[in-house]
Amino acid sequence: MAHSYWPLFDVEVRTPRLTMRYIDDELATRLIDVASGGIHAPDDMPFAVPWTDLEPPEFERQALDFYWRNRAATPESWNLLFAVIADGQVVGSTNLGAQGFPIKRWFETGSWLGLRFQGKGLGKELRVATLHLGFLAFDALVAGTSAFADNEPSLGVTRSLGYEPNGIEHNVRRGESVVTERFRMSRDHFLEHVRRDDIEITGDEAVRELLGIARRS
Repeated sequence: MAHSYWPLFDVEVRTPRLTMRYIDDELATRLIDVASGGIHAPDDMPFAVPWTDLEPPEFERQALDFYWRNRAATPESWNLLFAVIADGQVVGSTNLGAQGFPIKRWFETGSWLGLRFQGKGLGKELRVATLHLGFLAFDALVAGTSAFADNEPSLGVTRSLGYEPNGIEHNVRRGESVVTERFRMSRDHFLEHVRRDDIEITGDEAVRELLGIARRS
């Protein structure tokens, strides 16, 4: 059923291995269940906001609050959250975020997978699917991403796709200084080296109108 008032609920990205679906309340609950089963080892922290350190029921409440708040997308500011589904199971989440996108045409990505779904190549597959949505459906010019310098799985995916280094930042993680490495990918690089013919996007046209994204000439 089409969601004429909030068409983001109709967006899907499908690859041979997984499907991305905009997060509704049912998918949000399933994602919380996956996250509760673990995303990283207790002594690791891959997230700038350490949300996985929270204890129940605050963990579940804060997660729902985050999903609900990020539905407030406008052309000036948006963070689009998607559940990632493989073999009928919710396995993790991916997102595209942007400020001033209709003019800048720059978006940032982030993602996570439940521990039991890691190490199977899904991280790279969902990153590629996310890039297809940003570059092909939304006509972006640049995609950015970042990760802590010790987050080798995320950095491995980034480097394997040919992102360019884009500087570092110094942040605080669990009370200690940590380096964040930033990367960028141009549209030309995506089209030449990353784009695939076996990825299908549906429901994006109405979203372009919602987010004020005109087709570039």
